[in-house]
Amino acid sequence: MDSIFEQINSILASVFFFDIFFGMIDGVSMPFIVAWLIVGGVFLTFRFGFINIRMFTHSYKIITGKYKTADDVGEITPFQSLTTALSATVGLGNIAGVAIAISIGGPGATFWMILAGFFGMTLKFTEVTLAQIYREKRPDGRIMGGAMQYLSKGLAAKGHAKLGSVLAALFAVLAIGGSLGAGNAFQTSQAMGVLSERIPFFQTYPIVFGLIMATIVGIVIIGGIKRIASTAEKIVPAMVFIYLLASLWILISHASEVPQAISVIFHEAFAPTAAAGGMIGVLVQGFKRAAFSSEAGIGSAAIVHSTAAVKYPVRQGMVALYEPFIDTIVICSMTALVIVTTGVYDPAGEFANLVASKQGAALTAAAYGTVISWFPVLLSFSIVLFAFSTMISWSYYGERSWTYLFGEKYTLLYKLIFISFTVMASVTSAAAMLDFSDLLILAMALPNLIGLYMLQGDVKANLNTYMAKWKDGELDEEAIRK
Repeated sequence: MDSIFEQINSILASVFFFDIFFGMIDGVSMPFIVAWLIVGGVFLTFRFGFINIRMFTHSYKIITGKYKTADDVGEITPFQSLTTALSATVGLGNIAGVAIAISIGGPGATFWMILAGFFGMTLKFTEVTLAQIYREKRPDGRIMGGAMQYLSKGLAAKGHAKLGSVLAALFAVLAIGGSLGAGNAFQTSQAMGVLSERIPFFQTYPIVFGLIMATIVGIVIIGGIKRIASTAEKIVPAMVFIYLLASLWILISHASEVPQAISVIFHEAFAPTAAAGGMIGVLVQGFKRAAFSSEAGIGSAAIVHSTAAVKYPVRQGMVALYEPFIDTIVICSMTALVIVTTGVYDPAGEFANLVASKQGAALTAAAYGTVISWFPVLLSFSIVLFAFSTMISWSYYGERSWTYLFGEKYTLLYKLIFISFTVMASVTSAAAMLDFSDLLILAMALPNLIGLYMLQGDVKANLNTYMAKWKDGELDEEAIRK
């Protein structure tokens, strides 16, 4: 199985990860897709006047329901869409991904990860707003939205129907692959890796773990978006609270070492060790892991946000601002500080085997275990919960993409394929799965960002209209009084 993934990885890497410097700069490589995300995030942040900062408080008021109106249309609430999207991102990307980024690129990768999260807030705003603008209600009452819709319908409205259809189909294919890889198989692989450290039975019979996960996931995803959103709404806040509480406890325990850790992070962001591959190497690791963690610019979360009940498209875009902030700027930063202060990322240290095998979840568990001896046990089971929440959200992304390509009547077939990948992942190595996941997830940014560039004028027009109503007090008048 590993050899199959390695062959697929090689093909995808040659297409999406070619070096934009073409090897002309010795020892420096910048994958095209990473540069693509950086440029997109920076451009849109300036284009919309740093909306990720100036509308941050207003976004919170939307999430808490202050601007709910009688004209809101959708399947789930803005808060449910946020927690569902977060359930796909808050998890192993934060736990396993951060540890892997630091073990490969050094502590400096943390700085670039946070910066990527900052610009990622605007990417999320843009793609989610477009998803709301171009969503459509299907005959069965379900909403179809996301990059597939704004690429096909949006570009068609601009006179580029053929290009839109090709990009939409490409995105859907990559999203299906991403759901099976990063959103499913990688989650299962990492969860089993850390849980088997606590339950040796799963080391001997890994397929049993795969069958258990497949059964539980299957029960939820067959119920559709409302059951998925209801489950995520209950799980995500509790997961985040417990994880952050443990992180704070460890950082308080290492309070005297935190300033030094922060200093190391900033120093190695611009002057990394030779082993990290230079500044560009560290930057790439930071942006790769941030993209895998928050999925900003990837277009995946726009699928679920398109189902949120709101009156104005930009309103849900503003809700989405909080995803990269919570996921990357807050949680990933906390995880990184714990890993750096405890020193578990050292490739020559006590946990060298975990670093070498890219068992990021197990490495993070070890970091927390250096202070809270019993916490790795709790974290091990929490990681399974994180993996589960990510899988149910990504199943929806993949299912909507599958439906876009093949129609509603074949959705059950996709769900059965998704469940089978859960079982298959339990007997596949984490290293091969990690590379496969990275490639598919990051590749989604190619068609998605083309759409964001070409349709950003629509977002700007909607934003201007909304801001005018807000300044005139019209939005307050529309809100349902409680």
